[in-house]
Amino acid sequence: MNPTKQTFVTAFALFSLFFGAGNLILPPFLGHNAGDSWIWVTLGFAVSAVIIPILAIYGHARLQGTMLDFANKVSPFFALVYAIAVYVISITLPSPRTASVTYEMAIQPYFELSSLWLSAIYFALVLVFVLNRTKILSIIGKFLTPFIILILLAIICIGLFGNIEPLRATIFTSPFTEGILEGYQTFDAIGGVVVGGVIVISFALQGTYGYEDKKKMIGRAGLYAGMGLLLIYGGLIALGAHYSGTLEIENRVQLLTLLSTTTLGNIGTTFLAVLVALACFTTAVGIVTGTADFVKGLFGNSKIAYTVTGVVGCMLGVVIGQFDVHYIINVALPALRFIYPITIVLILLNVIPKQFASPIVFKGVVLVTFLFSIPDFLGFLISEEKLVAIKRFLPLSDQHMGWVIPAILIFVVMNLIKGKEKVTSI
Repeated sequence: MNPTKQTFVTAFALFSLFFGAGNLILPPFLGHNAGDSWIWVTLGFAVSAVIIPILAIYGHARLQGTMLDFANKVSPFFALVYAIAVYVISITLPSPRTASVTYEMAIQPYFELSSLWLSAIYFALVLVFVLNRTKILSIIGKFLTPFIILILLAIICIGLFGNIEPLRATIFTSPFTEGILEGYQTFDAIGGVVVGGVIVISFALQGTYGYEDKKKMIGRAGLYAGMGLLLIYGGLIALGAHYSGTLEIENRVQLLTLLSTTTLGNIGTTFLAVLVALACFTTAVGIVTGTADFVKGLFGNSKIAYTVTGVVGCMLGVVIGQFDVHYIINVALPALRFIYPITIVLILLNVIPKQFASPIVFKGVVLVTFLFSIPDFLGFLISEEKLVAIKRFLPLSDQHMGWVIPAILIFVVMNLIKGKEKVTSI
């Protein structure tokens, strides 16, 4: 396959691997709640659900290794613990959630099939794709993604050009921050370090391209995928906002169903069912494949380890996929508030010029981010009132982003110290 064609196939595959359950149901609901401030939540959502994940892909294009390489400059032990945490979270929360969303939106309204049977069939098909590892990019990039994009564009375009009532006032006190935090729920920053590894290994298995060619193609594919994600997210958020004055809804799933019916009529429910199934399925494939690739690497490229991990990942999907979508989203919050900030700083440190990201800078920034993320995590375990004294001294802590300023300060200070040491030695 020539490089240009390979780049676009990879871009389509990346879009599809990113665009799963959360990416589909979160933006419209966010826009509906944002109302007249939908542009601000779109910008915030883009930061955590587009820019950071695509930077992760660029980081993979530079490193062309595994997720361990993302955190290796902190320490090999930390890299191992971090990678294991990310993969455990991935196969126990976002992957099963894809089956749960598929059941609630594409199966339950039309068929008398239990969630257990649906999850079993769903993850059996996921396993088939996982075991056919070398064909993943081609199948997803050439065939599945175009269907997803066409259906989404139809819903968005028809909805936005229809008769719209005045937008309601936003319910958010800080729309931009709410957009960033809601973007956490897409798992896309984590997804970036997971599926980025899938893309790198897929290129390596082809054995056709050199380092520079792969760097250029993966980087461009990430950029194209990011542009597509931004277009779709912005459209879905705008769509939710434009119907905020007319549709009364109770949850995310109900809103998306109403929007598809309102825009495409009765056939909209059929299109939505297909869209949900495809979007969720491709993401589950990417997560389980990435996890299996990682475990395979830990055990000396053992094919048995890859197969066993794929089977275990799919079995977990069947079991956990029985839970309600909103329950899975709520359970994920503590883990996300803890692992997401660390993931973000690791991604950023891996894409900035190397002279500003020495091992000591990695250690300092990650340690500070870890420490200042603890209050947000504890907020789910103990009363917020007990944390008031701590949060009072942390800028942005009310927006659950108390780690941001300390991380930036330690990054700047450590680089200034490093720069002075170089001048002194000269």
